[in-house]
Amino acid sequence: MDLRYWLLSGTGDTTDTKGAILTITRQPFGELLLGLLIIGLVGYVIWRFTQAIKDTDNHGKSFKGAAIRGALFISGITHAALAFWALNILLSNEQSSQKSSGWLDSEMGRWLFGLAGVAMIGAGIAHFYKGWTARFEKYMAIPAEHIGWARPVCQVGLIARGFVWCIVGWFFIYSAVIAGGTEVKGVADALVFLREQPFGAWLFGATAAGLFSFGVYSVLEGFYRRIDWG
Repeated sequence: MDLRYWLLSGTGDTTDTKGAILTITRQPFGELLLGLLIIGLVGYVIWRFTQAIKDTDNHGKSFKGAAIRGALFISGITHAALAFWALNILLSNEQSSQKSSGWLDSEMGRWLFGLAGVAMIGAGIAHFYKGWTARFEKYMAIPAEHIGWARPVCQVGLIARGFVWCIVGWFFIYSAVIAGGTEVKGVADALVFLREQPFGAWLFGATAAGLFSFGVYSVLEGFYRRIDWG
């Protein structure tokens, strides 16, 4: 079977996080799955806030440590907003949502959006570094019998996520600052961008496999994460 057909069959659409959540609601037992997802998101939010406030990874109070903990806190806020949005979908059974990006009409808003893009590229590079050097092992206690396959899977996952974050960050910078546009672009747009390149089906497939690996990494982190409560 042709890889392009395998990757693009079905609807052929590439969606974002909210689109994926809406897709879940349309599945058998969709409300139950959505409820479990909300519980997971709330747990993740609590963990992010705990990382930022309790400094479970010993980042310290230096400029670098404060920046990392600040990013963790912001991650908690964004995932809390996503959990609230999903809860609204569950309670109201709505199947659509509307984005509002009016704040980008202001000069200050566009520059803040551009700075967010710079931060995303920084996060992407950090993911590259963390994956390439396998620094994640410092925070995980993976059993020796699993490390042989777990290490490369986690490395590929982190590098793939860093790759996507860099693309999304560039979209933020270009659309908000350079082009002066007001359209919010995200992961879905980054994946569409990859798909439209030469050998796009292969790039798209490799990135999808990498993001799946990141999912495996996240599961392993849930099981084997070292937590220092101070």
